[in-house]
Amino acid sequence: MYSTNSVHGKFTNGNGQEAYWTVQSDQGLAVKKFKSGTWQWKFQDKSVNIYYEEHKGDSSEPCKDILMIPTISDVSTVEEWRSVAKDIVQQNGKVNWRATILDWPGLGYSDRPKIDYNADIMEAFLVEFINAPDRPLQHKDGDLVVCGGGHAATIALRAAQKGLVKTSAIAAVAPTWGGPLPIVFGRDSNMESRYGLLRGTLRAPAVGWMMYNVLVSNEKAIQSQYTSHVYADPKNVTPAIIESRYNLTKQKGARYVPAAFLTGLLDPVQSREEFLKLFAGLDGKMPVLVVSTKGSPKRSKAEMNVLKGARGVSKFVEVPGALLPQEEYPATVAEELYKFLQETFELDC
Repeated sequence: MYSTNSVHGKFTNGNGQEAYWTVQSDQGLAVKKFKSGTWQWKFQDKSVNIYYEEHKGDSSEPCKDILMIPTISDVSTVEEWRSVAKDIVQQNGKVNWRATILDWPGLGYSDRPKIDYNADIMEAFLVEFINAPDRPLQHKDGDLVVCGGGHAATIALRAAQKGLVKTSAIAAVAPTWGGPLPIVFGRDSNMESRYGLLRGTLRAPAVGWMMYNVLVSNEKAIQSQYTSHVYADPKNVTPAIIESRYNLTKQKGARYVPAAFLTGLLDPVQSREEFLKLFAGLDGKMPVLVVSTKGSPKRSKAEMNVLKGARGVSKFVEVPGALLPQEEYPATVAEELYKFLQETFELDC
């Protein structure tokens, strides 16, 4: 397990292609290989290439599947889960694990079409990916663990609570439900009008790119985000991480999902009460792990804290970090996640 997390590498979209990334650890550079591919998501009249990675250990024995979905943000990427996936699949337990990491449409290395993104569309995408006959996942129906961060965790919980996906367990890492602007400024009709104006401006040609470059697509803005609330320790925000995220913001169509996320359109619920109901609705149906963080921003931390002892939460743990502990402290998150998997599955073997 690595105590530092400087990551860079080569990635090629395509079915079953081998890719790699290098990890800067205390022991030097290590090269980690995995399979990458794309899955075709059909949305209305569009065919959208969805990027995914498959991480698997060396064992030839059958595996159980865990789907890892990145935190939805301005610069969401599969990269945040790579070290955790590596640690999980290399464990020598009674159950072998295969980890698939998925980029959301409009984010990461997936295509970024001009869609009116909202929480319902993202939920529908996740449901289709998990249930599609041609899915990259190899699980049998219901025999799948879903692990998500931030809004992604809450969207997965919402889909499971509705019965749209069948999973054997869910792990919610630093779960959130409110977008940046609604969390700070609220949701009254006056503010919603302003959010709509901002969203429309960000999506517009020319002026949209100009505003996006000021708010999101510049290294200083990304550095400020990561040091102020995404990471708990500013010393962990390396130049490689900032460069990686900055490059993501320069892809064609990069501003469409952030326009929705910043203004609250990707919020899976509208209140704490609805948030708690998602967990309560899964009570007795499947194990649910909540991984809270010690250094989360005040408002996000308050929403995580209400889940301690809440109905439907099987296990609640707290780890170092802020909004992206799976990337900042991957060894710790992997350890807690693997304990949960052992408690849930291996003790029954």
